[in-house]
Amino acid sequence: MGRVSMALYSIGAYLFFAATFAYAAGFVGNLPLPTNIDSGPVIPVTRAIVIDVLLLAIFAIQHSVMARAGFKRWWTRFVPQPIERSTYVLAATAALALLLWQWKPIPSPVAWEVHAPLAVIVLQGLFFAGWAVLLLASFLIDHFELFGLRQPFMHARGESSPAQDFRTPLLYRFVRHPIYLGLLISFWSAPRMSAGHLLFSIATTAYIFLGIFLEERDLVAQFGDRYRAYRREVRMILPLPGKP
Repeated sequence: MGRVSMALYSIGAYLFFAATFAYAAGFVGNLPLPTNIDSGPVIPVTRAIVIDVLLLAIFAIQHSVMARAGFKRWWTRFVPQPIERSTYVLAATAALALLLWQWKPIPSPVAWEVHAPLAVIVLQGLFFAGWAVLLLASFLIDHFELFGLRQPFMHARGESSPAQDFRTPLLYRFVRHPIYLGLLISFWSAPRMSAGHLLFSIATTAYIFLGIFLEERDLVAQFGDRYRAYRREVRMILPLPGKP
């Protein structure tokens, strides 16, 4: 691929991600969209659980395997380095889009349902706040590098990507993983928690903590004692006072 082609490829992957990400937020929040987590044809519960768990597993496996350093070393023999991250984003977005498309709702039983107007407003506010935390955290650590746009444009200008530096801007001074914190807030801030939504929230929470374990192992390998010290000083998810 030429430099311009790589840049256009990264733009296409990013636009696909941005549209799917926005739809996913509305999907989880049961916003009025063509489909959401509690809408669609209802099928037998066992079949719905099997399908939904498989969809979640596809997303989790893709995310975990393709993010590992060993896999990156292998597949960059075939995928040009400047678009490695864009290709990862494209594959992750495709797995997410498949989940949104094929998700089978399980509307009952309902784990909880909040009716008090003030409580509903608070939960909805937390839902949107969680997505805001996620976006802010991504920009704090370079949103456009994280989602694969910066690398091909630097390559097109004949510049090499600088070595990753270990930084802890703003939110990262209080929790090590504010992006995951934002997701957890959004997934659990539901005025109505159906069985399907509960399945989604439990499965994604379990995967988030697995992802943290794998990601921190890679960060220790990359930054060594600097990350070990950071891990001792800053909490993983909850910005609570006291020693982590």
